Order: sequence, then C-alpha cells, then structure tokens
Amino acid sequence: MTMNTNCLHSSLAQGHVSLGGSTTHRSSLALQERRTVKSRRTLASVRCQAASTETEQATPADALLHNASSKAERFDGRAFRRGLGKTGRYIRNPINDKDSLALMETHGVGYSTTGLVAQMRESGNLWQFKDITVKLANAYGYCWGVERAVQMAYEAKKAYPGQKLYVTNEIIHNPAVNQRLKEMDIEIIEDKTGTGKDFDPVQEGDVVILPAFGASVSEMRLLSDRKVQLVDTTCPWVSKVWNAVDNQSRKAHTSIIHGKYSHEETVATASFATTYLVVRDIAEAEYVADYIANGGSKAEFLDKFKNSVSAGFDPDTDLERLGLANQTTMLRDETLQIGKLVEKTMMEKYGPAELKDRYMVMDTICDATQTRQSAVYELTASQDQADKKVDMMIVVGGFNSSNTSHLQEIPELRSVPSYWVNSAACIDVDSNKVMHKSAHGDMNETKNWIPDGPLVIGVTSGASTPDRAVEDVLDKVFQIRDPSYAGVPPRLEPAVPAKPEE
Repeated sequence: MTMNTNCLHSSLAQGHVSLGGSTTHRSSLALQERRTVKSRRTLASVRCQAASTETEQATPADALLHNASSKAERFDGRAFRRGLGKTGRYIRNPINDKDSLALMETHGVGYSTTGLVAQMRESGNLWQFKDITVKLANAYGYCWGVERAVQMAYEAKKAYPGQKLYVTNEIIHNPAVNQRLKEMDIEIIEDKTGTGKDFDPVQEGDVVILPAFGASVSEMRLLSDRKVQLVDTTCPWVSKVWNAVDNQSRKAHTSIIHGKYSHEETVATASFATTYLVVRDIAEAEYVADYIANGGSKAEFLDKFKNSVSAGFDPDTDLERLGLANQTTMLRDETLQIGKLVEKTMMEKYGPAELKDRYMVMDTICDATQTRQSAVYELTASQDQADKKVDMMIVVGGFNSSNTSHLQEIPELRSVPSYWVNSAACIDVDSNKVMHKSAHGDMNETKNWIPDGPLVIGVTSGASTPDRAVEDVLDKVFQIRDPSYAGVPPRLEPAVPAKPEE
C-alpha cells in the first residue's frame, strides 16, 4: 500500500513543501447538531490534494467581487433575492426526501449512525484501540447548513430527472462530496483556466444549484435572466450576514468584512454591500484603524487593499461610517477583536455621542463555527496535565476549507503537534507517513507520525466534513498500529441523531 502522492505534487507546484516536519495549530465551539445518515462506503479513494484557495491572489474572483458590488449599487439585492420566490423557478428549502437521504447514506456524505464515529459519540467521544486513545471533539464535522446544502443537491437530482444540473461552485469545501456530485452528473461551474467561470453552457430550463456559501448578486441575476430553475442551498447564517451588510448599505455605512477577499462566501457577501473593505486579520484591521485615526498615504492604502475594496473606494471619505460583518468561517475571537478595535477607533475619533451614527454591528458569527472552535480549545486546554493532555491532533477537512484551517490554527498556536488531512488518502499505512497541511498553507510530509507506545490523539473535523471521512482516517491510524485491523463492526441499530439548532 502506498500513499497517494497528489498531496505532494499539488504542493510542489505551489512551492510549499517541506519533508520530515510536523505541525502544530488555533480556533473556538460546543453545540450538538443533527446527525442523521450514515455511510458504509469508503471515501478513502478520494484524492489527497492541496487546494490553492487559501493563498489569496488577484484572480477573476476579485473581478467578480467588484462587478457584483457595482451591480448591487443599481438595484436592491435583498429585494431581488426575495423576488426570486415569485418566479416559480426558485427553491430554498429541503423536502426531506427519504430516497435522497438514503442515497446520501450509501454514498457516505452524511452523518454516521452506525459506524465508528456514531459509536464514539455513545462512548463519551472516546475510543480505545490497543494503546491508542482517541478523543473526539465535543463539536465537530458537518454543520446543519452544510448537511442541508448536500441534501438539497441530492433532492434536486431526483426531482429533475433528465434535466441538466449545475452548481455554481463546489457545493461545500469537501473533495469527497464534490466528487460524488460529479459522479451524479451534476456539473460544477469552476474557474479552471484562470479566466473566470463560464456560464455559457447554462440554458433556459436547466437546473442550477447555489452552494452553501451562496452566490453573488450578479450571478443570481444572470441566472434569473436566463430563466433557469434555481435551487438555493445558501446557509441561513450566510444570509444573515448578507442582511447585515445590506442594512449597513441602506444607512450609508461602509461594510468592514472580516474574511478572505477571494473566498466565495466573501465575494457573495460583498455583492450585497454598496461600499466595502475586506480585512483578513487583526493586522490589516489595525492598519485601517491607524489610517482612520492618523491619516496616511491614500495611494499606499489603495495599493495594500487593491483586491479587497469596492470600486471607487476612497479611504478619506469611505471610512467615516462603518459597519462590521464577517465571513462565517473566520476565527470567532479575531472577529470580536476586530469589532472592538473598530468601535474603539470610531469612538476616539468622533466621540461617544456620535458612535451610534458612526458604527453599527450585528452578531453574524456562525454558531457552528463558534462551537467547533471552542471544542478544539477545550480539547487542547490541559496540555500541562498528563492525564488530560493530547499528544497530537488530527484535523480532517478539505484543504480549501476556511473553517477547517482555523480549527488547525488552534493547536498550532498552542504548540500541539497537529496534522490536517483532507482524506485518508493522505496517510501511507505501510511506511507510517502522512502528507498534511498547515493553517498557513504549507504542505508537509511527516514520517513515523504515529509513534510507538501509548498515544492520546485529539480529533476534529471541519464543518464540511462527513463523518465517514473521519472514520476512514482513524481506520488507517489503527492499521498503522495493527496491520490486521479490519474496522469496527457497525451498530445493528442506527444511533438516534441529536437535534440541531437551526
């Protein structure tokens, strides 16, 4: 058995590979969500591949972001989206079709109800195999919005037999799930050449699925004009952020969006704003705060944020009234820190009496993001106590998943060895090697990553990661310890999933 080397090859192309090292990672969470269907079919065959979305470059996505915002200036984006429901060609809720849910279970793209993860939940999120102890985070994996999006895509495939189906981007950031959709002849409209998405093949009467992180106003308008059947799987938490920036625009406030400017969700969010500035982290926010307080070079400012601002942005006039929003997958604590910084800066510049007219904020931090991050903080909080510490973390999730990268950040910041893998294909059982990614995008190959002797492993997974992907990874970990390991027998009766907060 040899490890799939697509991880290595993809990373060499980006110049980000180191060999023989290990990693360490940061994030915040604690909420139980619905765990419905289970898969028996392995996802380990999905390629272990690095994605480049986390490395922000000036791409056509940025042009789309600018274009979407300029279009939003000319019409009411929120009213337009609401009006889609009156066309007779717009669906925005799942129907809980039993056949579709059963197929999700067969394909392994849902919740585990009989497998290892389901059994771990019933055992206090613990599992013992020989001298390896696995501690599963209290909140992990699929969130309600992601499960809802995948379910709606499966339901659309059944509801429109014989019709051409598209999705305007990856439905979620998970390679196994997206591969399943392709196998079901649902075409993903991707920017494969670096020149932007090609919507030309989409014709009247086709079915187009909008992914969990949404689509820009300009994309929705184009598709509506083309009279397609729209299946909108946008997560309601993302829609909440859109409403926030729309409210800010209505009050002539510039939206400060904590996010990654080329991320699909941020592109969509910015399209609902009239004027916006995207800041990736607290360092960029501090630069903006200093400009507000003390002024500076406009040319330098615009060059620094050339890919992150609305068309015609003027830092001398567009930073006088501000609102805060965030990409839902960003680090919760950093969003809060940025909000406090902006509020303090505006109060010091304009005085407490004017603050309510100069700064507005609405809580748009996703509950699922919070609980998953908090669970990793909790799992790595007792490293100074021998009976509670974890020796390493395994983070499972798509390499282009923003929320997974922030789960990886937490143990890195706490100097806990951590291995972020996008599937079991990243693990070579025979040679005890793993290809893994750091929170900042570097790919690494680590040898002898599962050492001899007693070992405590903390495990979590991103909000776009089905339970089966975690089970496949743990199967390989246990096979390293004992090559005769053949998996955990499934429960005879499916576990009853916890009801999620919706």
